[in-house]
Amino acid sequence: MDRVSASDSVPAETDRPTSDPDLLVDFREVALVRGGNTLVGPIDWQVELDERWVIIGPNGAGKTSLLRMAAAEVHPSSGVAFVLNEQLGRVELRELSTRIGVASPALVDRIPDDEIVADVVISAGYSVIGRWRETYDAMDRAQALESLESMGAEHLADRAFGTLSEGERKRVVISRALMTDPELLLLDEPAAGLDLGGREELVERLSVLAADPDSPAIVLITHHVEEIPAGFTHALLLSEGGVVAQGLLGKVLTSKNLSEAFRQQITLSKVDGRFFARRSRRAGGHRRAAE
Repeated sequence: MDRVSASDSVPAETDRPTSDPDLLVDFREVALVRGGNTLVGPIDWQVELDERWVIIGPNGAGKTSLLRMAAAEVHPSSGVAFVLNEQLGRVELRELSTRIGVASPALVDRIPDDEIVADVVISAGYSVIGRWRETYDAMDRAQALESLESMGAEHLADRAFGTLSEGERKRVVISRALMTDPELLLLDEPAAGLDLGGREELVERLSVLAADPDSPAIVLITHHVEEIPAGFTHALLLSEGGVVAQGLLGKVLTSKNLSEAFRQQITLSKVDGRFFARRSRRAGGHRRAAE
């Protein structure tokens, strides 16, 4: 009988999956399952260093579930997932926290109303929410002001977070996400709940951020094509946890693909670099959406 060595029975370190160092997100057949329900996947998805992605789809499409895996907040139920060249399940999630900037409605809800805006931003560098016993120095404040300035919010530095408008809060939370100079910036519905003026102000700020070659790779979630800033390069279109289309923005965002994802006839148009969508109607039925 042939003897089985330890090296035959245990996978060698070199047999472990590896990822291209230029890929900040590298998901291979990744799925997230909770309570027997598949929230998203299986999906293959890669984000490179200089890309700006939008994830779009209806409610329940799996957008936030996918973003939480990209944020290294949860492990996938199956598949292989690399974030910043680290394989989820083989790295402490806290080790990645300062390398990933995250802005989400859930984060907004966790910030104390009496927290001073500058401290909201600074505390990102300490991986905490709500100042407790940390001591912040002049360098911390200078960096916080720089982050706030990038979102046109430096004048809010000494205000209490609870006194801000919804649009101001969103810009402060994105400034917080930028505080640690992250390699990957993840934005979960940043324009949700904003009025028209607040939305347009935020979209313009994100357009400037997207155009800056020194900005991190960006992934933005939205339900609405009108909220996609100019300068975004790629799109991932989800529906019911699966991929309808992904790739270059102009090839993914079509009337046909949107109609499939949202389960109704959608007509897409583009004006001055911005997308607009509406439901197609005609007497006696729906008009076929143009590609």
